[in-house]
Amino acid sequence: MSQKIPTRDGFGNEIVELGKINDKIVMVSADLEDATRAEYFKKAYPDRFFSVGIAEQDMVGTAAGLSLLGFTVFINSFAVFLTNRAYDMIRMDLCYNNCNVKMICSHGGLTVGEDGASAQCLEDFAIMRVLPNMKVVCPADEMEARKATRAFAKEYGPMYMRTSRSALPVFTKEADPFEIGKANILRDGKDVAIIACGVMVSESLSAANILAKENIQARVINMHTIKPLDAEVIIQAAQETKAIVTAEEHQINGGLGSAVSEVIVKNCPVPIEMVAVNDSFGETGTPEQLLQKFHLKDVDIVEAVKKAIQRKG
Repeated sequence: MSQKIPTRDGFGNEIVELGKINDKIVMVSADLEDATRAEYFKKAYPDRFFSVGIAEQDMVGTAAGLSLLGFTVFINSFAVFLTNRAYDMIRMDLCYNNCNVKMICSHGGLTVGEDGASAQCLEDFAIMRVLPNMKVVCPADEMEARKATRAFAKEYGPMYMRTSRSALPVFTKEADPFEIGKANILRDGKDVAIIACGVMVSESLSAANILAKENIQARVINMHTIKPLDAEVIIQAAQETKAIVTAEEHQINGGLGSAVSEVIVKNCPVPIEMVAVNDSFGETGTPEQLLQKFHLKDVDIVEAVKKAIQRKG
């Protein structure tokens, strides 16, 4: 995992490739295309790129209209701006009408870094997954972001993808499977299952290596799709390991941990521990400093695993 690339770069490069083969793909932007990497599409296909200025609500409405004309529409912004400022339009224009609009939002989570709490979106999974018709994806690395972009262009309906500003380790390969709603088991283990998304997947793999030295075998599951959730793989993990740990760069309330808990409590109740931001805003710092301060590192996952195992007796 030596190479590190922001997942936003995976989106930016892949959408250009998709534009070559699908002239129905268009992009609408609200003045942040440089940061989200949508500018790659702008440079390649200027006649299919539309800027509405700093007006996220207008961007969503414009995208809905274009989708009703038969276009596959990608929109982009910082996660905190689009999900919060344009929520009513996302709910009514996109989800209620089941429009074929894809929301690509960078700068999610604490690893936004030095931009601070106002730009660090920690609630997007919660508010997006509750919307009918919406699908929610958070890729683990640059390669997976490419595959998610392909899937978004192929599948119909409103979809949300969080991408990273920070460079993340690239550990998946082109040949690895990717399907929206289907988790990937990256490492098998019988003692506990760690279910993670985004930057926390690489941290979970690192935690599994630490645990293995203590003879604790951790299964690591890349839950890149928060909605629709892969209930089958969660239930199987709960039945076989009897302990679950979730890890996400998101508030502890309403995100991946909450979604996994909903499946567990209905089907196979087992001890579950959550590694997440504990009901607080972020702050300014480097990504690494913030992951450490808010207890989102491999060592924190290790501690949560030991708690979960102790609880299962």
